[in-house]
Amino acid sequence: MVDLETQIQKAHTLVEALPYLQRLANKTVVVKYGGHAMTDEALRHSFARDMVLLKCVGVRPVVVHGGGPQIDATMKRLGIQAQFVAGLRVTDAETMDIVEMVLGGKLNKEIVALINLHGGQAVGLSGKDANLIVATKKQLYRPLTPGGPPALIDLGQVGEVKTINTGILDVLGSQGFIPVISPTGVGEQGESYNINADTVAGDIAAALHAEKLLFLTDVAGILDGDKKLMSTLNPEDVHTLTRNRVIDGGMLPKVEACLHALTHGVAKTHIIDGRVPHSVLLELFTERGIGTELVR
Repeated sequence: MVDLETQIQKAHTLVEALPYLQRLANKTVVVKYGGHAMTDEALRHSFARDMVLLKCVGVRPVVVHGGGPQIDATMKRLGIQAQFVAGLRVTDAETMDIVEMVLGGKLNKEIVALINLHGGQAVGLSGKDANLIVATKKQLYRPLTPGGPPALIDLGQVGEVKTINTGILDVLGSQGFIPVISPTGVGEQGESYNINADTVAGDIAAALHAEKLLFLTDVAGILDGDKKLMSTLNPEDVHTLTRNRVIDGGMLPKVEACLHALTHGVAKTHIIDGRVPHSVLLELFTERGIGTELVR
């Protein structure tokens, strides 16, 4: 026998989502996909279904994925020691080959296949496709000794975004495809660059003037000094929390990408818990959401 109350509650849920569905119709939402949501089998399928649902209700999702832990695991199997400076992977030619193999050759295609399995039409891209991400070598200056003058640190083939070619993303989105992007770029001479995935997501959202930018993380959102979730922050709040080192470590590139996107036309950015099933839908289509939103 059908539980009528349960059915009515489902209808209420749909009605609650209606104004958000209307607001996001034909709008672009960029999702940075990473963390536990990429490794847990149930969450991987949950994420793929969420992307298909977004497309079906008229939203244009664009996925940018990471893959640091998977790159680390591959390097370890090959007996290569990973090196990091200021949170950035030192990327020599051999490491660059591994980065492209893992990100573009394995993870990207797995995500594409999973979305397609659930009824979507996903297309995998790297920064080299149609010069999607043109990059330059990242310049990092740090003191070699405590209190010493800053010196240029050679990170190898670590890049930063110079330009985003939105044309290919516009074409794919308009034809019903879901772009899935690995965060590697191409230099002006055809050289490969390894780029922080959070940074790439922020730059792509800015270039597309996306309605929203979402980061899936392994925490509930941005937490205050007492480890309580802060639901809404503005740039001034963020700068204060950063100065006080409340925002630190791996959260910094995400927050910086959010601020960059907000100053370049993105309406709202969100940092949410990717360990929660259907976290993207909960953030986009419910009144309270589940993470931290950063607004202008």
